Amino acid sequence: MSKQSPKSKREPGGVGKPSPSASESGDKGSAAAIRVPDIQDLADRLRFAPQQGRIWLDDQRMMLMHISNLGSLRQELIESLGKERARGMVTRIGYQAGSRDAKMSRKVRANRNIYDDFMAGPQLVSLEGIVHCEPIGLHIDVEKGEYFGDFYLVDCAEAEAHIATYGIGNEGVCWMLVGYACGYTSAFMGRPILWREVECRSMGHQKCRVVGRPVEEWTDAEDDLRFLQIGDFVKWTTTEAPPLTPVASGVADRLSSADANAFGMVGVSSGFNMVCHMVKKVAPTEATVLFLGESGVGKEIFANNLHQLSARNKGPFVAVNCAAIPEHLMESELFGVEKGGFTGATSSRPGRFERANGGTLFLDEIGTLSFTAQGKLLRAIQQGEIERVGDSRTRKIDVRIIAATNVNLREEVKAGKFREDLFFRLNVFPIKVPPLRERPDDIPLMMNWFLQRFIKKHGKAITGFRERAVDALVSYEWPGNVRELENMIERAIILAEEGGALDLCHLFTTGEEISSSSFTLNRRGGIALAEEGGEDTVSASFAAPKTMPGLEETESAMLRTALAEANGNLSKAARLLGITRPKLAYRLRKYDIAVE
Repeated sequence: MSKQSPKSKREPGGVGKPSPSASESGDKGSAAAIRVPDIQDLADRLRFAPQQGRIWLDDQRMMLMHISNLGSLRQELIESLGKERARGMVTRIGYQAGSRDAKMSRKVRANRNIYDDFMAGPQLVSLEGIVHCEPIGLHIDVEKGEYFGDFYLVDCAEAEAHIATYGIGNEGVCWMLVGYACGYTSAFMGRPILWREVECRSMGHQKCRVVGRPVEEWTDAEDDLRFLQIGDFVKWTTTEAPPLTPVASGVADRLSSADANAFGMVGVSSGFNMVCHMVKKVAPTEATVLFLGESGVGKEIFANNLHQLSARNKGPFVAVNCAAIPEHLMESELFGVEKGGFTGATSSRPGRFERANGGTLFLDEIGTLSFTAQGKLLRAIQQGEIERVGDSRTRKIDVRIIAATNVNLREEVKAGKFREDLFFRLNVFPIKVPPLRERPDDIPLMMNWFLQRFIKKHGKAITGFRERAVDALVSYEWPGNVRELENMIERAIILAEEGGALDLCHLFTTGEEISSSSFTLNRRGGIALAEEGGEDTVSASFAAPKTMPGLEETESAMLRTALAEANGNLSKAARLLGITRPKLAYRLRKYDIAVE
């Protein structure tokens, strides 16, 4: 069986056949040849507590739902929003579920082999009662960024719910499962993977069938990617790094001519999509917008995109970092200066307000302005006019104000550090940008975005990320948010060897703290470094290379890991550790570890 070239004509059904390399080893041209690992390790994570009305899958709370209810929900979404918007909503819900399950699979099956690790996703949707997945072809190489997947979806609950309401039609309807596959595989690979349904029971086929490849390998990816994004300015791939295919959009001309720092926005998380939705709503208006969020979340990029989507996009976008301008120069920077207005003013020059006339003025870190500067800014916003320093003439200005801050301005007002009247002038349309740690679904897309961008910038051939690097990047807390991720990947590309993949030693090099251990516990009670792993690994987490943990830290972590694996059963945990139950109880008391 030979894998079809992405640009070649597709066979009936819309997909080529997988190559002999689309396998773990040997011949995997048929489903029977692909070994599927035992599902018991995942099933052990499913817990029912009917007395408390709770179901848990690992640390995620679950619920049972009638298939007929799912059908009713889909019908209501389709009839109230239209099929296109309903499909997009359902697909994005599936994407987020897949991304979260990828995190669980890394914890449960870390350090087995890459195919067993990956198959946790298809097995989880089976465990969750959604569908049974039968692999037809599978090829995974995380370091080279190569992926090809071909699966049958047997007895799909989503297709069943749709058919019960609408009967047989002419297109696939497993929207949530396609989104799940995109989210799970993108998080697993650390790059965008797009899945397409090529056969479906709703089209009269016996089984549903889906095929997944990297986005750039699909010649018509935009047909499907539109269901995974909201804002016109959101895209999965960068126009700077051919041959990646840019997503078609309403602002395609502006996208194609944007510089490296503009439109650098990718994401599918609910938090990201909400910000996009708010930006799209307010962009056509003249309302003042206040972006709120931690440093590094991309407030200026959102502000720039808001300007590009507004009626003022032909005018200038002028950005001012209020924290970077000394207080005694703030007035002249904002409003301009006349020759001789103060010592050293040897010529007249316009300020930022004048330079932004007819366009947008972005005031970043506005919470750092002094009380005096706040008062003058308030007057300029209220009156729509300014006076240069040293000038008596008033100049009318036509500027839209967008501000941003990483501090709580309401608290600043209460503390007497920020003018209340200015706050209410700015707080017309506030938009909260969530930190990166609250939207992990976006991390794989951003990883690929920055990788492609910096490969071109520095002229290096980097194949992708090693699997443990992907795990570490997704698990990291990102105190510096998107800016930290961008800097980390650029630094890694500079450090990495030509033609190689990015590894932990290239990424976490400046003292970043990763809240995980650098070792694992195997089922014989022994310690294995995360580098080694093995078939019998209980769980694993990744950390930047550092010194070995101390004895007490090691023993405490082993005890906690064994307890977690045994679900709190002391006898089972003692057997895993190879010690007696009394010895285990003694050590738990020694390290003050509570047993739930």
